[in-house]
Amino acid sequence: MNSNTRVKAPEQAVDKTMPFHKYKPFEPIALKDRTWPDQVISQAPRWCSVDLRDGNQALIEPMSPAQKQQMYDLLVALGFKEIEVGFPAASQADFDFVRNIIEGGLIPAGVTIQVLCQARKELITRTCEAVQGAGDVVFHLYNSTSTLQRKVVFGMSREEIIKLATDATALVKEYTQPLVDAGTNVILEYSPESYTATEMDFAVEICAAVMEVWQPTAENKIILNLPSTVEMATPNVYADQIEYFIRQLPERHTAVISLHTHNDRGTGVAASELGLMAGAERIEGTLFGNGERTGNCDLITMAMNLFSQGIDPELYLSDMPGIVAVSESCTKIPIHVRQPYAGELVFTAFSGSHQDAIRKGMSHVESGSDGAWEVPYLPIDPADVGGSYRETVRVNSQSGKGGVAFILEHYFGVQLPREILLELSPIIQAVSEVDGGELKPDTIWNTFVNEFVEVKGPYQLLDYQIHTIDMESEKCTARLAVSESEVDISGEGSGPIDAFVAALIETLNEPLNVVDYQEYALNEGSEAQAISILSISDDLQRKYYGVGISKNTTTAAFKSIISAINRKWR
Repeated sequence: MNSNTRVKAPEQAVDKTMPFHKYKPFEPIALKDRTWPDQVISQAPRWCSVDLRDGNQALIEPMSPAQKQQMYDLLVALGFKEIEVGFPAASQADFDFVRNIIEGGLIPAGVTIQVLCQARKELITRTCEAVQGAGDVVFHLYNSTSTLQRKVVFGMSREEIIKLATDATALVKEYTQPLVDAGTNVILEYSPESYTATEMDFAVEICAAVMEVWQPTAENKIILNLPSTVEMATPNVYADQIEYFIRQLPERHTAVISLHTHNDRGTGVAASELGLMAGAERIEGTLFGNGERTGNCDLITMAMNLFSQGIDPELYLSDMPGIVAVSESCTKIPIHVRQPYAGELVFTAFSGSHQDAIRKGMSHVESGSDGAWEVPYLPIDPADVGGSYRETVRVNSQSGKGGVAFILEHYFGVQLPREILLELSPIIQAVSEVDGGELKPDTIWNTFVNEFVEVKGPYQLLDYQIHTIDMESEKCTARLAVSESEVDISGEGSGPIDAFVAALIETLNEPLNVVDYQEYALNEGSEAQAISILSISDDLQRKYYGVGISKNTTTAAFKSIISAINRKWR
């Protein structure tokens, strides 16, 4: 599209209302004495990644065996102790993958694999075949329980749905017994699919019936997974549903309450967090929220939310760029630039006021604060997830002096006085407006150099010599290019700078009054350069800044004086 082409706005519809009457509002839970709002999350839940199942089945192009292996290896490296590795009865590819990691000895000690299975006899049989020889297995059994699916999909009563679930549970118990006898630890996970659209009393009833068949104990617990298969209400309603369920469940001490949220309303993480507050102990989800429709609970975001509150997430997320790279390679889904904790721009500020606050916060931390991370607009230290401080501030037309200062300081080691920044910032802004986008650090540096260091003007320093006269005075002789001529100057003073200024005044009749001066090293070692920042004032007390850079401190100082004079005469 041509940049000058105007996009035509859509014509206004005659009827400006959307067909909202088609949809029924969710019904809140009558839980007047709820306790979850007063709870605080203080530790990480049990994490279960479902990337290789829920995440994979949602892809336009499912993962290849090599990609599955790459994703599995990443999940293990990140510290997941429970990994749903597939739906082996649903596809040969999933079956083969499960067999490969079992037979190949690729399941580390302490890692439990999980397999999904619908409540059907032939699928249960096939799933048992898939997990033979495994050490620890979560057999994830599910069937839909929602009012809508019972009516529209299955045409079954509540009693019939309960029988379906309990009969399947009995089969799992029977068919996994040989595995148990052979040394496999089998844990049953039961999910009343579409829990959030199921009558709460019925959800409790069917889970209790499954428990009655399985006979869990406090030592060998069942996992009851309560999925928002389709997110249907606000997160607080989901939390009410979890608290209600836990209160009503018989033999609660023999069950682990697990959550599996989706993101249809955009609140999958929030629902999981409030569900934890309501008493859940386990969270299923995926890296970056990949999954059916709008995705699953984003385990990266949820874990990092804990981390940002001083809680050990019990996942190892210090190499976020590497995690992003593997995820994008396996799923073929790019991570959004605004993805929490992982996107390219999440630690970046373009706003001038934000940049200034970040710069001051970083200085506070670097100066030796109490050790706590306290930087405005940065909830965590980017370095903790493999990021760079340099990436936090980027400059465009919306930026101010704080952004310019940050770039010059953190990329080039230059700390400028406020007065220079006030002059330089609008110049940088003008360059950005002409370019129409973000300015790279080199562009900012070159603009600074052109404006304050290598300033075009009537004077240029060609050569100089310093001679000691006595213990308290020195003589400076120098050669300058003045317009198109060369001029030799000479002067005496208490030091090189004083002598050079005297030479300029006496020989060229140039009024000079040095009012500010500072110098420091830009870097260390044999290649270190000195920077001199200086201002002069005229008879009207107007200040003109100049900057000099050289390996020699005296040369840097002289260059800064010449730069200031040239800027005065511009």
